[in-house]
Amino acid sequence: MGFPGTWMTESESMVYRVVPKCACSTIGQIMFYSDHGRFFDGDIHDATDGLHKWAIEASQPVITDNVTAHRSYAFTCVRNPYTRILSSFFDKICGIQRNGQRYRGKLVPLLIQKYGIDVGGEDGKAEFDQIASFRRFLLFARDTIRWRRPMDPDIHWSAMSGHVSTFIANGGTYDRIFFTERFNDGMQDVLDHVETAHKVKLDNIPRFNESEGHGPKRAHPVEAYFDDLSMHLVKEMYHRDFELFKYDFDNPANKMPLAEIDLGEVHAKLKD
Repeated sequence: MGFPGTWMTESESMVYRVVPKCACSTIGQIMFYSDHGRFFDGDIHDATDGLHKWAIEASQPVITDNVTAHRSYAFTCVRNPYTRILSSFFDKICGIQRNGQRYRGKLVPLLIQKYGIDVGGEDGKAEFDQIASFRRFLLFARDTIRWRRPMDPDIHWSAMSGHVSTFIANGGTYDRIFFTERFNDGMQDVLDHVETAHKVKLDNIPRFNESEGHGPKRAHPVEAYFDDLSMHLVKEMYHRDFELFKYDFDNPANKMPLAEIDLGEVHAKLKD
C-alpha cells in the first residue's frame, strides 16, 4: 500500500503525512520554502516538482526508503473534528472550487436530491438555512463512512485517524503530531528538530488557506450546528479522533484539545 498522502522535502529534511482540512496548504508551502527560499506559485496541492509526493510515481521509492528507515523527522497535524467537518461542508459542498465548478461534479446535485441539502443556489450566494442543511450533510457523511453509500467517504471528511494510520501501518513512525489550533507552537517544534536550507520565520509566513472564499461564511457559532443527534453522528464517525487526539466531544464550543497527544498510544492503536 505504501505511504499515500505523504509529502517530503527534496532535501529529505522532513516528512509530512497530509491530513485534509488541517492546515495542509500552509504546511506544504513551508516545506517548499524551506528547500527553495520561495513559495510555490499557486496551490501547493498542484505542485508536481520541488516537493516529493506519494502521488508522483518517481517520488514513491524515495519516500519509501526514507520512511521505512526513519531517516527524517516525520510529523502530521490534526484538528478539532467539529470544526473540520464544518469546514468541509462550507468549502466542498457549499463552495465553488478553483476550477469554477462544484466539487466532484455531480456530488452536490446528488445531495440536493437525496438529502434535501440547500447550498445557496447555483453560485452559492443566496441565503439558506445553514444549520438545517449542514445537519443533513452530516447524515450523508455518516452514510459514506459507515456504509460507503451513496459513495465512498471523501478524504475531506473521512476520519483523521484513518489518514494518520496508513503511515504507521505501513512502517512509518511519527516524531510529532500537533494541533491546527496551536499551529505556530507545533510547526516551530518541527522546525527546531530539522535543518533547512532556508530559515523559516513562522511569524512571517502567510496562512495558505486555499479553501477560503470558496463558500459562504459561517453565520453561527460552531456549537449552533450540533444538536444531540448531530453530536451522535459525529461520535459515530470520529470517536477515535476525539480519543486519540484529545479533543472535547462533550462541548462543540471548545475547539481546543484537552490534553497533549500520546504518541505511544497513537502508534499502538493505529498500527493494525
